[in-house]
Amino acid sequence: MVFTLWHDMFVPAVPVLEKILRPVFVYVFLVVALRLAGKRELAQLNPFDLVVLLTLSNSVQNAIIGDDNTVTGGLIGATTLLVLNYFLVRFLFGHQKLDRLVEGDEDVLIDQGKIRKERLKEELITLPELEAAAHRQGFASLEEVEKAVLEPGGTLCFIGKKPAPEESRHRELLDRLEHITRELAQLRSRPMMPEA
Repeated sequence: MVFTLWHDMFVPAVPVLEKILRPVFVYVFLVVALRLAGKRELAQLNPFDLVVLLTLSNSVQNAIIGDDNTVTGGLIGATTLLVLNYFLVRFLFGHQKLDRLVEGDEDVLIDQGKIRKERLKEELITLPELEAAAHRQGFASLEEVEKAVLEPGGTLCFIGKKPAPEESRHRELLDRLEHITRELAQLRSRPMMPEA
């Protein structure tokens, strides 16, 4: 009985080479499929995108492990995915053109404070989703954003507008004037000392 339990837990039901090749095929498929699906699948997930990603992992599970549900089979599959990813990331690091082909280029969604609606449409990002992402990064509205970039990895990066030098000087002068006004008010509120 103990031997049967041990055998069922650790002896794979399929050949080890098959256990290694299955995750490789699934990994390559998912990299290509997610690249074709667009950066949105990696960035701002709405409930529909989240459901797709969760069910996607479940749907490819059997393709990775096959008819085998042993601990050893699962560990072989997981190790294959981790090793494959480790070497692929390091390989792409040294090959920028190939990396750009796999990951894609950045996409500018707001440029010089102007929303590029055609780029939002291309990336399937709605204006409310873009606003929500800007709020998460501390912007009260998109009017405060000079540039918004959707990075190849799916991250949205926002750069705020900087005030013009004249505006900064004007604000500094107003602050100084307000400070002087407060000091003058404090001086006026002091009781007058009688002259000796």
